[in-house]
Amino acid sequence: MRTSTPVESRSTTTNPPRKITGAVWTALLLVYVVWGSTYLGIRIVVETMPPFLSAGARFITAGLLLAGAVAWRSGPAALKATRAQLGSAVLVGLLLILGGNGLVVLAETSVPSGLAALLVAAVPMWVVLLRAGSGDRPPLRTLAGVLVGLAGLAVLTSPGLSGSVRLSGVLLVVAASVLWSLGSFTGSKVSLPENPFTGSAYQMLAGGVGGVVVGLLRGEHRGLDPATYSTASWLALGYLVVFGSLVGFTAYAWLLRNAPLSLVSTYAYVNPVVAVALGALILGEALTWPILLGGTIVVAAVGVIVSTERKK
Repeated sequence: MRTSTPVESRSTTTNPPRKITGAVWTALLLVYVVWGSTYLGIRIVVETMPPFLSAGARFITAGLLLAGAVAWRSGPAALKATRAQLGSAVLVGLLLILGGNGLVVLAETSVPSGLAALLVAAVPMWVVLLRAGSGDRPPLRTLAGVLVGLAGLAVLTSPGLSGSVRLSGVLLVVAASVLWSLGSFTGSKVSLPENPFTGSAYQMLAGGVGGVVVGLLRGEHRGLDPATYSTASWLALGYLVVFGSLVGFTAYAWLLRNAPLSLVSTYAYVNPVVAVALGALILGEALTWPILLGGTIVVAAVGVIVSTERKK
């Protein structure tokens, strides 16, 4: 899952058209592949590492590296934030990273990475429902997309109901997507640091610390022996820190300033396709009919929602 608030929701209708250059396509490919591959990375990490402690370590490390990069590039003053901004960043970080990402990591101890990605793809649907609940009136086409997407989610949950995967894991991913949506929605309403990299660094640190605390409360430190962690898990964790949390976000933030929003927003329905493909190719995850059918419905519904919303 991505590690930034939905700054793509900010209006860009007054900006002149942006040229689609080779650099834009390169950055977009990075976002497609890197964020789509994070589900695979998480699955490999939790094969031998405790879920919340590993996720906490990932985001604390990434947050410190990002904060250091901001201070080095723009000076220490760029890290300043008011008490309200810092509190908002902590709240959003806990919702996005501890709640959204943390529950996905826990769920992937029993749920295939491709299925998790498809369930998380429903985030735009939950955001629409949260907006509707706050008094906003989404277009009928958007609401139709939500209804179709919910039908797709019903199909995707059938592996849990049939017993082919743990139902608790499926429900954890659904809860994670709701919390991620709530964090995204909250992030668009509260005051955050003006520098998006600074805000993301604080969010990562808050979510990472929260993950470590939850891991300790769950007893994940008992019998902890790093020597038993596989090389693959270490490499996957490093990949998530460097590429999933830093390179992916940097490319995304750059795209928001240099590419058409309609093009950038396509990540929402490309990432799950990449995740399913990688899970099948690298981990041999089965492509069952509920995953193929339900995934197709959800991705199509998200495509309708995104294409409708970006025209507003």
